[in-house]
This record gives sequence, C-alpha cells and structure tokens, in this order.
Amino acid sequence: MASDSMPTASAAARDDHDDMPAELGERWQRSVVLKRDIFSIVERGTYHGPDGALEAVARRIDRVPRWSYALARNFLAREARALAVVGPLGIAPLLYFSGKRVLVRRWIDGVPLHIARPLGDRAYFRSARAALRKLHSAGFCHNDLAKEQNWLRGTDGRAYLTDFQLSAQPRRRGRFFRLAAYEDLRHYLKHKRSYVPEALTATERRILARKTWLTLLWMATGKRVYIWVTRGLFRFTDREGGGPRLVTDAPQIAARLKGHPQVRDVVVLAFPDRRVGTGLYAFIEAKPGANEETIHGFMLESTGHAKAPERMQLVEALPRHADGSVRIEILQLIAMNQLDQLDMLIADEAERRIVARIIADRRNLRDRFTF
Repeated sequence: MASDSMPTASAAARDDHDDMPAELGERWQRSVVLKRDIFSIVERGTYHGPDGALEAVARRIDRVPRWSYALARNFLAREARALAVVGPLGIAPLLYFSGKRVLVRRWIDGVPLHIARPLGDRAYFRSARAALRKLHSAGFCHNDLAKEQNWLRGTDGRAYLTDFQLSAQPRRRGRFFRLAAYEDLRHYLKHKRSYVPEALTATERRILARKTWLTLLWMATGKRVYIWVTRGLFRFTDREGGGPRLVTDAPQIAARLKGHPQVRDVVVLAFPDRRVGTGLYAFIEAKPGANEETIHGFMLESTGHAKAPERMQLVEALPRHADGSVRIEILQLIAMNQLDQLDMLIADEAERRIVARIIADRRNLRDRFTF
C-alpha cells in the first residue's frame, strides 16, 4: 500500500488493478476501471461502509504522475467539498468517503446525456433545471456542464449532475458567482436546445445568444491553449474516455471490416477493460452465412494484433433509428455491459428482440444483469 508521502516512481509503476487505494483498504472492492487519465483513476465497485455493501464509484489519485499530483489533489478536494453539500440534495451522488488521495461516491443508476438522448423529454429538462437551481442555491457552480457526460438521466427519469472536479463555492455571491452560474445555465440550455428545442422560451433563447465577456475571453485565449494541451500534449481526444484508440484506431478498423464481402456494417466502440484500461468492441452486421473466424482473421491481417479490437461480435442486425442510422447509445451500453440501463432506451418489441439477440451472444462478460 502507498504511504502518506508522495507516490514514488516505483509505486506508480505497479499495476493499479492489483491493489486497493491505501486509505480504503479492504473497504473497497473494485469491479472495473471506468476511466484513467493524468488526474485520476475512476473505478466502479463496492464500498463496505457503516451501512453495509454499497454500489459505488471511487476516484483515486494515488497513481497519477508526480508532476500532475498537485492539480489532481485540488480537483479531488473540489469534488469532495461539493458532493458533501449537494449530494444530500438529491441532485448528485452522495459522498461515502473522502481522503487525501481517494473519494468514494454513490453509484447512480442512469446513463449520460449523450447515451440517453432524451429527445422530446420535457420532464427531464424540468428536472435538470430544478437541479441547477438547487446547486446554485447551495452556493456552488459546476463549471463543467458543457460536457454531456456530466449530466445523467437516472432510471427514474430525473436529471443528476456528476464530476465536480472544477466546481467552485465562492465565499460571496458576487460577480464571479453570477457569471459562473450564468454559464452553467447557458450550457444547460444548449443541451435543452439539442433535445427539446420546441420547449425553449423567448428568454432562454436570448440567454443562449448572449455569452458573457468571460466566455468570449476564454474562447479567444484560454480555450486554444486548453485544446492544445489536452488534445495535443495529453491526447485527450474524445468525450467518452476512449482516448486515441477510439479516435484513430476505431475508424480504421471499421473501414477495413466494411471492405470484407461478408460484412454489411460495423460499429466500433470503447469500453472499460480490466487489462488494458480502454478496449475496443466491434459490432459487425454480417450477411447470412458469414464465418466469424474468417472475418476475425481478415481483421487481424489488415489491422495487426496491436490495433485489433479486444472484442468482436457478429450480429444479424444492428438496432437502428427510423432513418436507418445505428442506435449507438444501445450498443455502447452493451459494450460497457451496463445492461440494467437498457430498458429506458428500447423503442418497441421489434427492437427488443434485436437487442436481446445481441445480448445473448455478447463478448464482454464481466458481470451479468437481468434484461
């Protein structure tokens, strides 16, 4: 276990899959790593606390690089401070444990906004607006609500906020607080415009059209530096945490597989993998009589073992929208093995049968859920 001093290079080199966060000890049982970057490792698992075994998420910084530790520690403290206050309000995860290098929060049954895609769901956005009011009334600004993955749609249909690493609680509700709260609201309205544009009021449209001077300054200066650092230096390239493989390898894999005569369509998605951190899962819509072994050999020959997806599954049909486009959000949940979240997305019985066949033959069998 790590000591209370700064993590050493040798400690950082150890496999983080085989240890437990030092401050948690045997209270934490990991099931899968959800995300890993230079500021934290995010894991899903079970927290054994005073109230028994609870499904939870841990954010740990005991394995981050030495040079990013100070900033990671600041982000961890910000999130812990916010969750301690807003978690009990029912709009964010409850905080179960907070230490120097790890925090544990409640697991919320739900999916991110970009997967839930609540088209026409006015009730969800009323809930989201109410959550934002509670957040600001508690004296906090989120400061990272432009990202759809920071908005969850629970299985109860309500909105929840997550990832409070950039949150702030100004001592006074002065100009900074008003500007930050305004930007939280504007980002909420941008998402509302994407999914229920018909529900926008005249006032909300005016807010969307008017950026604060702080945002304009950020877009002209700081944002360019941020993009260069995150995408160029650190290679943070996608919002779902798939990293360079999802952005660079996945399109190449899909393009080459589509060139096989037995393949009709291909979708390649990222998923948390125990061994490599982030794996790729290829869903291949094959023609009748297609041979999986032959297609697999073709893929390895054309892409090489290093870039080949960790999971490959031939399916009779992919779930599709009425316009024929693939329902990526459904396949993403199957790839991540979050089958307990699928019910809210299934459109009808025909789609349920298609999805059930894919689930029955899925290749990512870390856990099993009832569907």
